[in-house]
Amino acid sequence: MLICVFHHSGSTETAKERTKRVHEVVAEVWRGELAESVHRGTVVGLDADGATALTVGTPDAVMFPRSSNKPLQALAMVRAGLDLDGELLALACASHSGEEFHLAGVREILSRGGLTEADLQTPPDLPLSEDASRAKLAAGFGPEPVFMNCSGKHAAMLLTCVRNGWPTANYRDPAHPLQQLIATTIEELTGEPIGAVSVDGCGAPLFGFSLRGLATAFRALAMAKQDTEERRVADAMNAFPQFVGGTGRDVTELMRALPGSVCKDGAEGVHAIALADGRAVTLKIADGSSRARPVVMVAALRALGVSSPALDRIGAVAVLGHGEPVGSIRLAGALAQVAGRS
Repeated sequence: MLICVFHHSGSTETAKERTKRVHEVVAEVWRGELAESVHRGTVVGLDADGATALTVGTPDAVMFPRSSNKPLQALAMVRAGLDLDGELLALACASHSGEEFHLAGVREILSRGGLTEADLQTPPDLPLSEDASRAKLAAGFGPEPVFMNCSGKHAAMLLTCVRNGWPTANYRDPAHPLQQLIATTIEELTGEPIGAVSVDGCGAPLFGFSLRGLATAFRALAMAKQDTEERRVADAMNAFPQFVGGTGRDVTELMRALPGSVCKDGAEGVHAIALADGRAVTLKIADGSSRARPVVMVAALRALGVSSPALDRIGAVAVLGHGEPVGSIRLAGALAQVAGRS
């Protein structure tokens, strides 16, 4: 086990000082023979028994999980009677790429509740996928709420409201019955009280807790017994990983590489995965960049003894010059030492 502990004795602290205290260097960006940039981060890994097997940084600090909390939100909705399964339930957990099958799924969820795209309160956006975005622009479309990567979750929230007779106009209000149920579900699965509340990029309430709590929650989903709501969510995500992310996305490729796993990425460099045997990893890259995330995630999985031929590909992130590889993102600090021994 690796445990990195940081101490701070001052009464005042700048944001830069706090970042150094909470997070540790986990990766370096090499261009040619020069280390050009550095990424700090926090990582926690749990073994099959749920015990802490790996820590880098301060995994008990409160953070915002961003879209990594979508499976927890979806579980709350299923508990409230959301009657979705399979690819549509996976889409409720998604930060989708905006490919045509994603958009068709969002529209199907809405139609099941007698709803339309006009009911979505996601901000207008272009698809997350560059190819899908270019195709929409070429076809004369601009940003629309349905294209936004969280539209599957919002469509599911609206359908849950319809099924319960709850108002739909204010479904994003933290005091709404749906959002109150989500908060309760998050506290149950993480085993922690909510430590902060804000608004996510999509406009839904955002509840803060620790990376350790996130790992605990994902572990509960991945190990859930048959015929439970937790199992429904986990099975949908693992059976339809392309609906959770999209073509070429690391979140999709990891679930394909590790059958039975539950995996979800989030904005600002957050990533979470739990395997069917109970091993779990959650991480946050301090500067919010996603480029170091797969490198760090794959290293942490390997440190827990996880193996798959696909991990070599997923964990290899090239640095480009004129469109050609001229360097790479490499592990650094304590995580590199652990990965070297695994």
